[in-house]
Amino acid sequence: MIELAEIFRRHGPAYREKHSQQLLPSQRRALADIELCRTEALGGHLYLCDQCGQTQYSYHSCKNRHCPKCQNDAAQHWLRRQQALLLPVSYFMVTFTLPEGLRALAYHHQKQIYHLLFQTSAAALQELALDPRFVGGQIGMVGVLQTWTRDLRYHPHVHYLLPGGGLSADGQIWYRARNAFFVHVKPLSRLFRAKFHAALKRTELLHQVASATWRQEWVVHCQPVNTGEAALKYLAPYVFRVALSNNRLLKLTETHVTFRYRDATRQTKIATLPGETFIQRFLQHVLPKGFQKVRYYGLFSPTQRSRLQQVRRLLSPVAPTKATEEVQLQTIAYSNPPSISCPACGRPMRHLQTLRPVYCRSP
Repeated sequence: MIELAEIFRRHGPAYREKHSQQLLPSQRRALADIELCRTEALGGHLYLCDQCGQTQYSYHSCKNRHCPKCQNDAAQHWLRRQQALLLPVSYFMVTFTLPEGLRALAYHHQKQIYHLLFQTSAAALQELALDPRFVGGQIGMVGVLQTWTRDLRYHPHVHYLLPGGGLSADGQIWYRARNAFFVHVKPLSRLFRAKFHAALKRTELLHQVASATWRQEWVVHCQPVNTGEAALKYLAPYVFRVALSNNRLLKLTETHVTFRYRDATRQTKIATLPGETFIQRFLQHVLPKGFQKVRYYGLFSPTQRSRLQQVRRLLSPVAPTKATEEVQLQTIAYSNPPSISCPACGRPMRHLQTLRPVYCRSP
């Protein structure tokens, strides 16, 4: 099977040489990490099967959050933690998309614009939901930033997963949303646009945006997603990597990369790109170091857990324990080598040696 690391190893050196001045530090790090992922450069472990004498090398992963082979365990832990927070009500997915006129600015000022995208969309959604004509109470939101289309083009947007209802100001009533309706997207879109404009006006970037951007309709989408379980499973893999799994890669040559994707109608399409173009498309989705692509608002904010517990008491006769709500992420340390089975006979293999890295990644 073709892997992203193989593409980076084959086409990365030429790309790095040609575009070195344009690479952001986070992109440079991702390119280097993924090239070395699960190779002897990062060290690892040597195993021996006492039954058949087979030896097996297990190299360390790069642990970069944009690597398609890493972070699967972290994604599963995140998914379980979010499942523990689900309320026994219908859920909605609301998506806010940055218009074309703001995307170049967003790419060159990622931390600032992505933060404003989160801040203003969450504020607009809560403000409209407080209107008694829609929900009439405080809502809870889990927001996940995505920057890609299915064929890896740049398309920044935020998905919010939220329970269908809100808590009254006094915390005594849960107002249920109608089954297939949460809020009207047209006034939500305009409120989002107005809040984003006001927020950008407080920066030095507003003059870089064409005035027509503020007159056009912005895209906001809202749809019911039943219990929220399926939506969480959709979001979980993308919390810890870019939307490209290795199994979508079909062909790698000295000049081109071919991969499959689904278009907006869910039809399978095939894209063949020059290696340089493919790497450029991938790297534009690498986030700045330390940027939080998942954020919690309203009832799901860490400071509002007492009100979330009150919602649970209103919705269910049996309140969950604190242990149910707090599912901690675990990190597998290099000092505890994983147990593996022999690829030849299937018996457990014995850890023989720890292999030190031969490459030191710069900070």
